[in-house]
Amino acid sequence: MKKYSDTEKRSIIDRYIINGESPSSIFSDTGIPKSTFYNWIKSYKAAQNATGHKEISLRNFHLLENKVARLEGIIEILKTAECTPQAPLKQKLYAAEKLYGKYNVHMICDALDISRGTFYNHVLRNKKDNTWYAKRREELRCRIQEIYDDSNQIFGAAKIAAVMRNQGIHVSEEMVRRLMRDMGLVSIRQTAKKLYEDESQKHKNYVNQEFDTSKPNEVWVSDVTYFKYGNKAYFICAIIDLYARMVIGYKIGKTNSTQLVKSTLKKAYMDRMPSPGLIFHTDRGSNYCSKTMNDCIQSLNITHSFSRAYVPYDNSVMESFFSTLKREELYRTKYRSEADFREAVDQYITFYNTKRPHRKLNYNTPQQKEQEYALENEAK
Repeated sequence: MKKYSDTEKRSIIDRYIINGESPSSIFSDTGIPKSTFYNWIKSYKAAQNATGHKEISLRNFHLLENKVARLEGIIEILKTAECTPQAPLKQKLYAAEKLYGKYNVHMICDALDISRGTFYNHVLRNKKDNTWYAKRREELRCRIQEIYDDSNQIFGAAKIAAVMRNQGIHVSEEMVRRLMRDMGLVSIRQTAKKLYEDESQKHKNYVNQEFDTSKPNEVWVSDVTYFKYGNKAYFICAIIDLYARMVIGYKIGKTNSTQLVKSTLKKAYMDRMPSPGLIFHTDRGSNYCSKTMNDCIQSLNITHSFSRAYVPYDNSVMESFFSTLKREELYRTKYRSEADFREAVDQYITFYNTKRPHRKLNYNTPQQKEQEYALENEAK
């Protein structure tokens, strides 16, 4: 067996003790018998204990780093909190509540000497009636949505939290992750591969950017857009019949949910009563791809067509309509109330369908185009 010098022995021991390298990796690299290696380690530790000297391993170093970061966080919390750990419990709970979402919950509770169970019970019990809590969450949700959209759905909780902190919004990654889960926002880094693999098998595109049809109720397209005014955010779901570019249904909701798109589709269906064979084209958002939505579409005997993942041109008619709605109405008006906002959207869609000439329709309105079709078919 090869003889190792003291320097070589120490170098190998350091790989295990200081760098945290696994024994199997060291055995494979050096060819040292296991028994020899462990005898060296045993002798080394005995010598360290005899002299009272102790090396810090890489793992222990990182543990110490984490402890320091945690202590620094607790110190910052104590400087920010509106009371001390010696204050009455009720006062500490309200102080902790104001820090909730800005710092890690564990650190808040440790800093103010509150059990986490007591704190969570307090938050859950009071959040329905706590306007500050609701306002704080709504502000964060709006900002998260904006950053998520600006990143083309790439950023996850860690990156969004970092961007918000850089903008002066003190929020924990934990809070951002929880709110993103509630909002149904997922980084495409987590879903892109699966969506790509599922594309040909599950989500068929029957439209393929062919947006001209020969009659009404052949193809409907739909999408949801986001609009914020003041500190309130709303989602607008709309459906357009491709034949005359007529907006045949829309609804406004406070969440981008399956219920929003399902109710919009059912209303349009009841208003139009299309013949079997209708194609309903959408993107692959979770609201359109849910089991509930799939069951609804099948029950109406509709064929569901999907845009390809991350190809907005596959649903460019809806993209164009929402852009027009925002430029011609939403971005130009300051709304006094939610009712004012909803009425304005309703009035604009009536204007869009009945009075606004459409270049694609030879500058006829959608209403005129459908009336022409009806007259031609009456004559036949």
